[in-house]
Amino acid sequence: MDAMASGWLNGFLGVLIFAGSLPATRVAVADFDPLFLTLARAAIAGIVALALLVAFHEKRPERRDILPLVVVALCVVIGFPLLTALALQHVTTAHSIVFVGLLPLATASFGVLRGGERPRPAFWIFSCIGSALVAGFATSQGFAASPTGDLLMLAAIVACGLGYAEGAALSRRLGGWQVICWALLLSLPVTAGLALATMPASFAETSRPAWLGLAYVSLFSMLIGFVFWYRGLAQGGIAAVGQLQLLQPFFGLGLAALLLGETVSWQMLAVSAAVASCVAGAKHFADARRYAR
Repeated sequence: MDAMASGWLNGFLGVLIFAGSLPATRVAVADFDPLFLTLARAAIAGIVALALLVAFHEKRPERRDILPLVVVALCVVIGFPLLTALALQHVTTAHSIVFVGLLPLATASFGVLRGGERPRPAFWIFSCIGSALVAGFATSQGFAASPTGDLLMLAAIVACGLGYAEGAALSRRLGGWQVICWALLLSLPVTAGLALATMPASFAETSRPAWLGLAYVSLFSMLIGFVFWYRGLAQGGIAAVGQLQLLQPFFGLGLAALLLGETVSWQMLAVSAAVASCVAGAKHFADARRYAR
């Protein structure tokens, strides 16, 4: 399997894992405070990351890698989860998907700035159409305007796009799982300390599904998913593979229907097919071999 195909496979697995975050979070927040859940999942993943780095005797990053790792930690370990958790206090989940639809564009833009990639003009057309389809679908599901929530979501998308691109570029030197592990370790003192500060007085009434939800978002959403995602971005190209994020909301809704019994409408299936076509078109015009390095 060549690097491009491997990159798309790894990216697809990463997006599929991330898509499970939505139903897992919905289950977990039934018993956990959203802020505590955000901090706890990063702290748990950080402890696992420390164990992995020690077990495999990984060398410490070079001095030139420290700043990019700090950027990754601030953007995807702390920034995006925290900003979205705050935003969801002001806007609905459906409204937040409007902004998630902009994430592939943000990732591609930072891929140009930080990764030296130069997709063809047609790539941006397919990317914009796909983002518009996701945003339009989310708006049709329910729109609740809130300037505070919108600004928080916009900041979250910018932070996430930068964190994805920075981590992918760094993965070419350190490796995918090493990047997220070092980023989690760097943020561990903050996330662990704040998790302890926001921890509820008792877990006696916490249900088993909530614990399973916490386990999923800690191990899969915060760690394992990034292993595949950063590897995919590094192999297949940040701009190209980043377009797979357009499918994430639909994967999440599909999993919610399967696991939580939520309804899947024909509109969702139709838009999913159209978005998949846009992803295929963007892939064609963002072939890594066509980049001007």
